[in-house]
Amino acid sequence: MKTTLKLELEEARVMLEAARAAAEEVNALETICIVDDGGYVIAMERMNGARITGPEIAMAKAFTAGGHKRSTHLFNQTGGPASTTGEAFGIHAMLPGKFAIFVGGFPIVVNGEVVGGVGVSGGNGEQDTAVGTAALKALQNYLGNDYEVITQADIKK
Repeated sequence: MKTTLKLELEEARVMLEAARAAAEEVNALETICIVDDGGYVIAMERMNGARITGPEIAMAKAFTAGGHKRSTHLFNQTGGPASTTGEAFGIHAMLPGKFAIFVGGFPIVVNGEVVGGVGVSGGNGEQDTAVGTAALKALQNYLGNDYEVITQADIKK
C-alpha cells in the first residue's frame, strides 16, 4: 500500500493568490485553474476582464499537465510527442476539449509525486508561464522545506 499526498483547497488558494499577483505584474488578464491528481477542479479564478473562453482552456491545460505528468508546451516542441513526427501525434484528439498541447499547463509535483495541475489561460506564452510558475513557487513557500515542489516551467515526470 502507498501513502499519497493530496492537494487541498488551502494550497490551491495560496497558488491562486500568487498566480493572480503575477498576472497583474505581467499585465495579463488570466484564468487560473488548479486541479487535483484526478484532474478535477479544486479552485479556479477568472480575473475581471479575462476572456470568457479562459475557464475551459485553463481547465484543459491543468487536466493535461496533471494527468500526463508534463508541462503542456513540451508536447508541441520540435520533436515533442505531439509534433507531426512524434509518437503521440494527434493525442489531443483522443480527449476532445480536455487535452491541451500548448503553453500554460504545469503538473504540480511534490516530493516527486504528481498531486495535480495548474492551468493558465489569457496571456501570451511568456505571461502564462510566469503566472503558472509563480503558483508553483507559492506552493513551495507555503509547504516549506519539508517538501520539494518542482517550480521550473519544463516539467516532465
